[in-house]
Amino acid sequence: MSTAEYEKAYRMGQKEYHYRLNRGEYPYLPVLDDLLSHTEIETRTDLGLVDIPLDMIVGTSTQGRTTAFAANFMPLLKDNTEFGMKWSNLYDSMLDMGQRDPVKAYEFMNRFYIVEGNKRVSVSKYLNGVSVYGTVTRMVPKYDANDEDVVLYYEFLDFYKVTGINYIEFSKEGSFKKLLEIVGGSTDHVWTQDEKALFRSAYLLFSKEYEAKGGKKLSITKADAMLSYITIYGYEQMLKTPAPEVRANLTKIWDEFLLHQEEEPIALVMQPKEEKRNLLTKIISPTPSKLRVAFIHDKSAKTSAWTYGHELGRAHVNQVFKDRLETCCIENVTVENAYEVIDLAIHDGNDVIFTTTPQLRAASLKAAIDHPDVKILNCSLNTAHRYIRTYYCRMYEAKFLTGAIAGALSENDRLGYIADYPIYGMAANINAFALGARLVNPRIKVYLEWSTVKNRNIYQIFHDEGINYISNKEMITPQHLSRQFGLYYMNDDHPVNLAMPVWHWGVMYEKIIKSILNGTWNKEASGAAQAINYWWGMSAGAVDVICSEKLPIGTKRLVSLLRKALSSDDFNPFTGPLYSQEGSVLAKDYDTLSPEKIIKMDWLAENVVGAIPSLDDLTDEAKPIVLLQGVKNAD
Repeated sequence: MSTAEYEKAYRMGQKEYHYRLNRGEYPYLPVLDDLLSHTEIETRTDLGLVDIPLDMIVGTSTQGRTTAFAANFMPLLKDNTEFGMKWSNLYDSMLDMGQRDPVKAYEFMNRFYIVEGNKRVSVSKYLNGVSVYGTVTRMVPKYDANDEDVVLYYEFLDFYKVTGINYIEFSKEGSFKKLLEIVGGSTDHVWTQDEKALFRSAYLLFSKEYEAKGGKKLSITKADAMLSYITIYGYEQMLKTPAPEVRANLTKIWDEFLLHQEEEPIALVMQPKEEKRNLLTKIISPTPSKLRVAFIHDKSAKTSAWTYGHELGRAHVNQVFKDRLETCCIENVTVENAYEVIDLAIHDGNDVIFTTTPQLRAASLKAAIDHPDVKILNCSLNTAHRYIRTYYCRMYEAKFLTGAIAGALSENDRLGYIADYPIYGMAANINAFALGARLVNPRIKVYLEWSTVKNRNIYQIFHDEGINYISNKEMITPQHLSRQFGLYYMNDDHPVNLAMPVWHWGVMYEKIIKSILNGTWNKEASGAAQAINYWWGMSAGAVDVICSEKLPIGTKRLVSLLRKALSSDDFNPFTGPLYSQEGSVLAKDYDTLSPEKIIKMDWLAENVVGAIPSLDDLTDEAKPIVLLQGVKNAD
C-alpha cells in the first residue's frame, strides 16, 4: 500500500520538477542558507513549539536534502532507494498514529524552512494535511523602509504578537492593522483563545468557499479576500453566516477580488467627460428622462459646514435641471443605521444616491452590491471598490493660491496653517500652501497645527510665534458664525478675511448627473477593471478661490495668473524639485508627482514646521474618520 502511495508522490514530484524546468525555474526546494547569504539578520527568536501551516513550509535549511525533493516537497528519488523505503515506512506510521515527533524549522519572512523532518513534511503534504507541529526559530531581517516585503513582514510581526496566528498573509501594507481593528477592536488587543478559535473557524469556512469559487486562480491571498469580505459584511455577521450564504455573498462581490489583484485598482477621472449625443445614439442607448436623487448626510446643514456645502450643491442641481430632477436629503444618519437609510431611499424610488462622508462608505458599498441597478456614489478619496464610485475635489490647487497670497503679504516670514484630519489629500493641501508661499517668499515658514489634536491651544501657540496670517477651514458653520475661515489676518484678535477656498459641489453634482442623463456614465465603466474615482479641480470648476477686495492689486494679478495656469492644467504645484522635511528629494527638476502620489502623500515640505499626528494624539471624535481614510503614518 505505502509503495503504491510513494509511486504517486514520486510522479507528483517529477511533474513539478519538469514543470519548473520548462519555465526556467529552480526545480528543487529553496534553501534558506542561500537566501540568508545576502540578508542582514537583525534578531533570532526561539518561538518554541509551534503549529506550522503546511502551505507556509516552502524549503529546507541547508543544501543537504534539497535535491531529494521537488519544489512541492514531493520525492524525486526512486522507491527502491533507502530514501524511498523510509518515506514509505513513515507514510504507514503517520497514517496509523499521526505525527509523533516535532519537526525543527527556521521561520524567515513568514515562510518555514525545515532543519529536521523534511520527509515528515513531505508525507503530511501528500496526505493534504493542514499543519505539522515543530520547534521554530524566527530569523528577523533588518528593517528596510524601501523594501515592501520587509515592511509587510514587520506588520505581520506586530500582528503575531497579539494573535499568535501565523497562517494568514496579506499582499498589501496596512492590511494586518485593518484586520486587528475589525476583529479585535484595536491594534494592541491581545486575542483570547476563544477569539483565536472563532477566527480560525471563520477563516477555514471562508477559505473553503472562496477556493470552491475559483479563488486559487487569483493572484491575491485568501486573507486579502477575507478582509474585503468582512469589510463589506462585517466580521460579527460573518460568524453567524452559514456556508451557503457565504457562497452567495462571494458571487455578489467577486469583482472586489478581481479588482484587488490589479496593480492599479483605481481609475482616477481627473476631468469630467463631455459627450454630444446624436439622434442615432439616443435611439440605440436611451437614457432616463428624469432622475430621482437622494443626498444622505451624517450631520445636518444647520450644524455642519460640510453638510451645508453639499446642500448648496443640491440646491444648484435643482435649479439647473428643474423638471428633469427630483431630489431629497436625509440628515443625521449614523454608521449604524446608514445601510437601512440607503435601502429605504432606494425602495422609495431614488435612482441615484450620494453619501457625502467617508464614514458612510461601507454602508454605501453594501447597498450598491445588493442593488446593482442603482447608482451609488460616496464622497471620499482613494477608494478601491468596483460597485460604487467616489468623488472629491483637488483642494490643494486652491490652497496653493492662498499660500501664494499669504507669502506675498507676510511681514515676518511666518504663516500659520490649521488642518483638521490627517487623511488622504490633507498633506497635499498643507504642502501646496507651503509651496505657494515659498514661490513668492523663499524664506517663508509654515507653522502647522491640527484642530483635532488633543490639548493644543493653537491660537496661543501662534501668538507666541508672532504669527498673524493663518489658513483655516474652507467653510463657516451656519450655526456658529465665525470669521476664522479661509486665509485671514489676525488684527488684535479680530480676523480680517483675505481669501476663501471654496468647494463647488454643485458643479460636481451637475456634471455627474449630466453624465447619467446623457449616457456618458455607462461608457466610463465600459470594460474597466478598476474602481472609478472622480477627482476634479479648477479646470472642472469644482474648486476656486474668492479673494477680498482688500488684497493689493499686484497680489490680485498674481492670483489671476496662477489661477489661469492651474485651470488650463499648464501648471502643477507638485513639479520638482521637491524636498521633504528630512531633506529627501521627492521629485527632481521638472518631474511632476503622479495624482496617486499626491493623494497618498504622507510627508511634509521642507518649509513646514510641524508633523502629521499619530492616531493616539487625536481626539476621540477624529479617530473614526482617520481609521477609514488616514494617511500611512497616521495609523
